[in-house]
Parts: sequence; C-alpha cells; structure tokens
Amino acid sequence: MTRRPTETAQLRGASLAVFVVFALNGFNFSSWASRLPAVRDALGFTPQQMGVLLLVGSIGSLVALPVSGLVVTRLGARRTVLAFALVNGAGLALAATGVAAGAVLVVGVGVVVFGIGTGTWDAAMNLEGAAVEQRLGRTVMPRYHAGFSVGTAVGAGLAALAAWTGVPVVVHVPVAIGLSSLGVVWAVRRFLPERDERTVDAALHAAGTGVDPATAVEVSAGRGGAFRSWLEPRTLLIGLVVLSAALTEGSANDWVALAVVDGFGAGDAAGALTFGVFVTAMTGMRFFGTPLLDRFGRVATLRLCAALSLVGLGLFALVPADLLWLALVGVVLWGMGAALGFPVGMSAASDDPARAAARVSVVATVGYSAFLAGPPVLGLLAGFVGYRHALLAIAVPVVVGLFVLDAVRPPAPSDPRGADGARGN
Repeated sequence: MTRRPTETAQLRGASLAVFVVFALNGFNFSSWASRLPAVRDALGFTPQQMGVLLLVGSIGSLVALPVSGLVVTRLGARRTVLAFALVNGAGLALAATGVAAGAVLVVGVGVVVFGIGTGTWDAAMNLEGAAVEQRLGRTVMPRYHAGFSVGTAVGAGLAALAAWTGVPVVVHVPVAIGLSSLGVVWAVRRFLPERDERTVDAALHAAGTGVDPATAVEVSAGRGGAFRSWLEPRTLLIGLVVLSAALTEGSANDWVALAVVDGFGAGDAAGALTFGVFVTAMTGMRFFGTPLLDRFGRVATLRLCAALSLVGLGLFALVPADLLWLALVGVVLWGMGAALGFPVGMSAASDDPARAAARVSVVATVGYSAFLAGPPVLGLLAGFVGYRHALLAIAVPVVVGLFVLDAVRPPAPSDPRGADGARGN
C-alpha cells in the first residue's frame, strides 16, 4: 500500500513521539530507582522494609492496569499518557518530599500514586506503539522499549552524578520529573490523530476474517472484550511470558544498586552506575534484537534471551565479592537476556488489532503482578542470604517462562480463529 508523503511524515512523527514517551517513562522510573540506597539510608529501612515499600508502589500499578484499556478507549492515548504522566510525576515528588521529612506514610502514599500513574501510562503508550506498529507494517515495538531503556540509562547516569555530588533526593527527583513532564507535553502532540486508530484497524481486520465489522469495532472499544480476554488461554500464557520477563528486568531495577552497595562494599554512585550498565545492555539488545526477531522468530529469540539471563544472574550472584568486574559481565548478560520478553509480549497481545486494547490490559496486569510478589519475596530472602544470593530466585520464573514461549507465536494467517488466539507453527 502506497502512502501519501503527509501520511508517511505523520507516521514517522508518531513513531518518534512514542519512542520519546517510552524514554521519559523509563527516565522517571530510573530517577527514583537509582536513588533507592539513599532512600533506604534516609528512612533507616531493613531489606524487608524496602521490599514492602516496593510492594506498595506495585499495588498502585496493579490497581490501575485492569481498567487501563477502558481508560485509553475513553480518553484516547494522547490524553491518557499526558494525564497519567503528571500523576506519575506528582507521586514521585511527594515520595521525595517524604524521604526528606523522614515521613514513611508520605513516602508510601507517593509511591502508590506513582504506581497508578506508571501503570496507566505504560498501558497507554504500549497501545499507541501497537497502533503505530500496525500502521508501519513492521516490527518496531522492541525499539520503543529500547526507548524506555535509553531513558533509564540517562536517568541512572544523572542519579549517579547527583549521588556523587551529594544532591539530596528531594532536590534531584522533582527537578528531573519536571523536565520529563515538559517532554511528555511535546511528544503527545505528535501521536496519531485522536480518531480511534484501533477501531479502524479492527474494521479492516474483520473485513479479511469474516467477522462483522460492527462487532469488531465494539470489541475494539472494550465493550465486552475486556473480561472475555481473561478467559483466553493464549492471552494468559503470553501474560506468563511477560511476567517472567518483568521479574527478570524488575529484580534488577529494584535491587541491583543495593546488591552492589551491600554485596560488594561499593558506594552509592557505584550502585547507580551498575544499574546504568544493566539498562544500557538492555538498550543495546532492544535495538539489535529486532533483526533477530525478524530472522529467527519470537520463540527462538526469547529462548536465547532466557539463556543469557540465567548465565548473567549466576555470575552476578556467585562471583567472589572482590571480582566486581566479573559481576558486571554478568549484569551485561542479565540485561541482554531481560530485554525482549516484555516488548515481544506486547506485540503478541496486539497481533489482532480488534482485541488489542483488552489483551494488552490483561497481559500487562499479569506481567505487573511480578512486582506485587517479587519485591517482598526478594526482600525477605535478602534478609537471610543477602541481596546478591536472593536474586538467584529469579532463575525459577525464567525457567518456567521457557515452557510457555510457544504462546507468543503469531496467529496463522489462514486460521479464522486468529482473533481468538490461535497460534501458528
């Protein structure tokens, strides 16, 4: 299909805007996650208490995600991203203020608000990314998630600089969030037009599968489709793949800085820099993983990622404490292995545009449940065996994820059940 020059320019602008929004989401998260050692010290928290704090933030995301598809349908991706990016930033600013005041309750409320903003913003930007990907007709979702990694790397670098120069959390975090909010305002103006692109795609898809277009549009809008998606075996299995990836990635986001500080006797700046190494490795893999996906397919590529994760986790957790450089090699492999599971899961959930909103909501909810169980479990283990050895527990969901990878195969083009989650060979 030949596009007009104006349509091509519009798609390129929308694609860049999605990349920027992913990057700013990662930047906000990293600005907070990289300062967790300072947060821990300011509040005098034990590993178990840090796990509870991370759990509280995850509850906010899990409350928001199940209804995020309906929110995007009502508000549109543009307004949803803008509104909940501001909620995200407000929560972080409140949490930083609570840290400065030593007010644990204020910090808790802040991270809940932050979690609500993060969860809804995340679902909305993934849906917008899926819509742009469908329009472009090629795989680009991993590169959007690479944008998230770019943002986390930049955020980690600035956080390391702030820690090294002694800038307090209450100054660093609000300034960083204020700048990112301006970036979101700029980016969302370049999203696809406010008309529901997924509704248009649903009608086009229905025309080729024999489904009544009006029914497809109704499903795309979320009426009746959200709950039905919770009963689809393929959608739930994709959710397990994403859950495994979220645990692999999220455990580093939450704990790697603390593990370096406590496990290797390094300073806060070294912890933040190690987190930056992890997200930089993820960034590279998300950029270069797209050709791997196009050549070898989703399943084979994710098997490679699982192997890299297991080797990397083993190195980081088991090397002697005086071999930090070798642990950093493990962090690089760990980051590469954690890179593609989440974006591939989002693409797989969006294979059928008619049900993309509902399925992305389900898959994201299942995936984010990793952040509900992961922080307290790892925090509890860390209290007994230390942060580094506790991270070995992540190998379990990585192995489980290997057994359900077939779920991410694209539906067979000739299979009329594709809209219901049939898998190709």
